[in-house]
Amino acid sequence: MAPEKKPIKATKAKLPKRLGQGKKPISLAPHDPAILLEELGWIRRPQLTALRKLGITTLRGLLEHYPRRHEDRNRFDYFPDTPEERSFCLSGTIGRTIFRRFGRMRSFEAEIEESPDSPLSARITLRWFNLFHVQKSVVKGCRLIVHGKVRLRGRRLCMEHPEFEVVTDKDRESIHLDRIVPVHPAGEGISVRVIRGLIHRALSETDWSAWIDPLQQKKKADWGTALRNIHFPGSLEELEPARRELALRELLGIQTLVTIRRNEARKPRGAAKASRGDLLSRFLKALPFGLTSAQQKAIATVRDDMAQPHRMSRLLQGDVGSGKTVVAAAAILNAVESGHRASLMAPTQILAEQHFRNFQHWFEPLGIPVEFLTGAIKPRPLNSLSGANHPSVVIGTHALLHHESSLRGSGLVVIDEQHKFGVLQRTRLANSPSAPDLLVMTATPIPRTLAQTIYGDLDLSILDEKPPGRGALRTAVRTPEKLSEIVAYLKGQLEKGRQAYVVYPLIEESEKLQAKAAETEITTWRERLTPFPCDLLHGRMSSEEKKGVMERFLRGKAKVLVTTSVIEVGVDVPNATFLLVENAERFGLAQLHQLRGRIGRGSHTSTCVLIEGSGSPEAMERLAILERTNDGFVVAEEDLRLRGSGDILGTEQSGLPPLRIADLYKDGDLISVASLEASRILNEDPSLDQLNHLPLKRLMEIHAPRLSETGG
Repeated sequence: MAPEKKPIKATKAKLPKRLGQGKKPISLAPHDPAILLEELGWIRRPQLTALRKLGITTLRGLLEHYPRRHEDRNRFDYFPDTPEERSFCLSGTIGRTIFRRFGRMRSFEAEIEESPDSPLSARITLRWFNLFHVQKSVVKGCRLIVHGKVRLRGRRLCMEHPEFEVVTDKDRESIHLDRIVPVHPAGEGISVRVIRGLIHRALSETDWSAWIDPLQQKKKADWGTALRNIHFPGSLEELEPARRELALRELLGIQTLVTIRRNEARKPRGAAKASRGDLLSRFLKALPFGLTSAQQKAIATVRDDMAQPHRMSRLLQGDVGSGKTVVAAAAILNAVESGHRASLMAPTQILAEQHFRNFQHWFEPLGIPVEFLTGAIKPRPLNSLSGANHPSVVIGTHALLHHESSLRGSGLVVIDEQHKFGVLQRTRLANSPSAPDLLVMTATPIPRTLAQTIYGDLDLSILDEKPPGRGALRTAVRTPEKLSEIVAYLKGQLEKGRQAYVVYPLIEESEKLQAKAAETEITTWRERLTPFPCDLLHGRMSSEEKKGVMERFLRGKAKVLVTTSVIEVGVDVPNATFLLVENAERFGLAQLHQLRGRIGRGSHTSTCVLIEGSGSPEAMERLAILERTNDGFVVAEEDLRLRGSGDILGTEQSGLPPLRIADLYKDGDLISVASLEASRILNEDPSLDQLNHLPLKRLMEIHAPRLSETGG
């Protein structure tokens, strides 16, 4: 149980007047959220330069520079007498300071005392490495507020690289003390205190009547109240309602962009591709297995989509081994039978070659030619790809996007492992002259809330069943001390004729990262597993080298593949039943789930062993999620909960702005609200500014009936 916070000495000093009072609001134009900071006239040029480095150039950008946390500086934590995992916010006085040298390493230490007048005062050592500017600020006798974790270093309790602020008696009459204080992200040339002061003044001097809500007959927007409360709340209880209000507005902006994209995709372009299904029937009869009900439903939905006058834009999401490729084959056959060419793109040459082998095996008995194209293969003229205007299938990597002749006339484009491509590439396909139908597939588990944002412009089909006859897959998390036992078990599997993967986070050793590397460890594995042959595979190899290694592994000449995450997608060797991942803590849960999808593809029981190399209890707890479940959708939700959505939703693949304050795990219910509201707004007025709308409470009331009907 966390210790109570200790009250600081009472003061009669008055707090600043409430934000927005006491000063005459500056006069701003109606477009004031976008006003440049230099136009305000009171921010110094060095501060403008530092803010620009943080990506802040407008008034709105400054006010949406949200705190990463808040500190209750009415009361501070007691100084702990033992190390703890939680962070402490302490207030004390600096005693002695020490400057040390260790070769090129320099450290600065300062002792912070809870009560310098008491000989029994608790002390904590503060330590910074190679931060020379700290010793200019942290001097004996000054009062400091520090925030960080307390560790045991030798016999001393220590905070290493804590965040800190020097405070003075004047701060009792300022925004830096005796209140709930925001701690904003800072940067080079600008401190947390300076940013706090700039935001406080901007909030105080903004004419909020200009930040109107066009849906409320020009009434003053609720935006200002939420911004004031997220930065300078009167109490901790005000924070979450303000965060939710701002999160809704942020998600509304994103869902407006997604809705615009979806509406654009549904414009009547392209051609209907209805067929009798003769080729599909012949294909399905030749398969040595039956389809799952999820596959049957997905195939029927795709065929219905392709028969419509507008382009199909569908995401096929299925866990590892759920049979997405068969659904893609059905879509391709539908395109070919209706007189169109089809293309399939994969993110790596290894995966593209695997698809090429599969589709050749499936389609040649049907008389359908299959061509292969990568960046290393020069495309032939269009009329030679498949003969005299006969519909054909082209398999390749993303190089297909750069060879217009290979895509010209395509009626269908299938993209495998969509997360390796991006929205700009999808847009390029949508705008091509033939306006092909688009089927994108992914085995990467995607949380429902993330699918509603990144892939909100796509219709969704989910394969939530696995084909029968697959062996069990079990996962175990172990520490490095168990490696000898793991090697003995692996040898036993190899003696039974099975094959295995050993995965590392790095290709070669790094001075910056404490993790093992594939190139270094391959020699060790060859010694450990003699006489079983081991091969090395990584992304820096040439295409020919990778192809040769994979052919050896497929034919069983190599029994163990020592590799990296290059095998994350597309490697399908049913005889491989063992996967070992070293330094598993350096991979995300979704990525580890993808990696273990390389095994369990045959009828034999498979084993995945994750070695946690950091000794972190948090890392062990995170990896234990994979021990408890093989359900990729459960793993994805847990990954989102642990990692947060800030790094997941970005511009590179999604074409959407990164989230500033919304959290896709916490605010999943708001995404449906924002989506419905975005559709309503654009239907009423497509030109309306999508970021100034009704408050959260009113939106929830408006859409509650529809949300209950749709399960939102």
